[in-house]
Amino acid sequence: MLKVKVVIGDMSEEFDRESSFGWLINVLANNAAKVLDTELKKHGLTIALWPTLMCLWEKEGVTQREIAQKAKVENSTTTRTLDKLENLGLVVRQTDPNSRRSFCIFLTDKGRALKEQLQPIAVGVNQEMLSVLERQERDEMIRILQKLVEQV
Repeated sequence: MLKVKVVIGDMSEEFDRESSFGWLINVLANNAAKVLDTELKKHGLTIALWPTLMCLWEKEGVTQREIAQKAKVENSTTTRTLDKLENLGLVVRQTDPNSRRSFCIFLTDKGRALKEQLQPIAVGVNQEMLSVLERQERDEMIRILQKLVEQV
């Protein structure tokens, strides 16, 4: 978990919204989410379901806790998301053979089939957003963001 030390008083740097990492990354994330959410709604889904679907397309049979850790979301959020995905017929919960108190999550055929339809949309959103950058700039940005996400 990323820990933030807040220093009040002798601030050597003034806050400038237009050069604020948090503000800039939030603008980009909100824009990407809005565009992707619009496309997902055409398939009866929302952006809230996306992180869990991505995790399950990478590996099925994982627990809710593993999905939450991999998707970087709260366990309670994952519970609600799995409930919605189950109601849509996209996932099933099976008792975890290693623990009676947890479930392993699997995609249904319908959930697996969505991967071929939806991943190209996400790739397109990413490509469009990064299109103003040179290839080397894109690679460097992704590398830096991966490094930052590792700390979350």
